[in-house]
Amino acid sequence: MRAGSTPQKVVLRIRIVLGSADGVANHALATELRTRRSTVLRWRRRFEQAGVEGLLEDAPRPGRRRCLSREKEEAIVNATLYAKPGEATHWSVRSLARAQRVSPATVYRVWRAHRLQPHRVQRFKLSSDPQFFHKLHDIVGLYLHPPEKAVVLGVDEKSQIQALDRTQPILPTRPGIPERQTHDYARHGTTTLLAALNVLSGEVLGDCMPRHRHQEFLHFLERIERHTSRRLAVHLILDSYGTHTHPAVEAWFRAHPRYHRHFTPIATTNPNRSCGPPRLVRLDERLDIVTKR
Repeated sequence: MRAGSTPQKVVLRIRIVLGSADGVANHALATELRTRRSTVLRWRRRFEQAGVEGLLEDAPRPGRRRCLSREKEEAIVNATLYAKPGEATHWSVRSLARAQRVSPATVYRVWRAHRLQPHRVQRFKLSSDPQFFHKLHDIVGLYLHPPEKAVVLGVDEKSQIQALDRTQPILPTRPGIPERQTHDYARHGTTTLLAALNVLSGEVLGDCMPRHRHQEFLHFLERIERHTSRRLAVHLILDSYGTHTHPAVEAWFRAHPRYHRHFTPIATTNPNRSCGPPRLVRLDERLDIVTKR
């Protein structure tokens, strides 16, 4: 109590306890310390329950009472899940706060409590390929358990790449000056990139072709033939593009029996699949979902 660094509110509590220990009445002690009788009773009770430690720290308070009703919270959750603003693709904290007539902080707390993130989008693709699982297991098996004395290559094409060049030569980097280039450019047509990724080593074998036909694909296969050992079998992971199944390509693979093709599933959306109409969710159901997650 005599320490100069002790807070005055702690000093008052200590004087209350010491005065009570001396037998001073509660009313007289409150008058002497210029406080209320209820304060004296409170800190006497706190000292009996928690000892000296109870005098040094304030008890936790319940905080501000909940001012958001359960119905309003359900409305915020349902609007986030099943409604969209007229002028945007998804709700923001401020736009939904204006629509629901609450503060942005309230919307943020509701989103955080229910793990809602309307600004995030995850894409998916449904496949109607009847051989989906067979192709899936085939390709995943190549990745996890590749055959011995073989090389696995993932082959794909990137077409319609614009060949652009600056109208003036690029000025190199100099001390204190970054690389400089003109803002305008000249088009030199398009090109197609054909690439094969070695799954084991990460090496990429690529080539640019002027067009995207089976002739260019055959030319790229010949390059793969030149760059792979003749003692190894070659497993190619391909998509179902038409150039990969052209009759001339089929004849090439028949003439090179060490090559094995593995086609990825056809990723087409099933038009008969329907998610059904949206259903409003009650708050207790939403809390159960969050708890299970």
